Amino acid sequence: MNTQNEKRRFESFESLVAETGKELGVSDWHKVDQEQINTFAEATGDHQWIHVDVERSIKESPYGAPIAHGHLTLSLVPMLLSSTIEYMPKTTGINYGLDKVRFMAPVKAGKRVRGRVSLRSAERTNEKTVKVMFSTIIEIEGEEKPACIADSIALYLN
Repeated sequence: MNTQNEKRRFESFESLVAETGKELGVSDWHKVDQEQINTFAEATGDHQWIHVDVERSIKESPYGAPIAHGHLTLSLVPMLLSSTIEYMPKTTGINYGLDKVRFMAPVKAGKRVRGRVSLRSAERTNEKTVKVMFSTIIEIEGEEKPACIADSIALYLN
């Protein structure tokens, strides 16, 4: 996914923690198409017409098109993060939770989004585990307002 932007690779905990409070990178664009929206609707059982009924959404929606589920947009965070940075000592990464999430603007079907990733904090919880908090701004191509701002927490196991 990341062809235009170089993935940042961190070789050690010290190199990662030195970037606290800084932007780490920006992912490439990812197209959110109607097929992905429909698949998400099937997976979650959320078949609200504003997401899956294309004709009705064009006619009746205030957005003039179907829109992605907010949680679909949020679910892109791990992909956007992993295409932007890599913590080399980790053997695996575990989603630990979310600190704060705001849905700022809808993502219309067919639009492209990308993640602007910053490091909020990084700390060792023990000899083999690093807890990291990222702030990801999910931008919508050609739009001023971001789709989502999410502070996510990951555990990296060494």
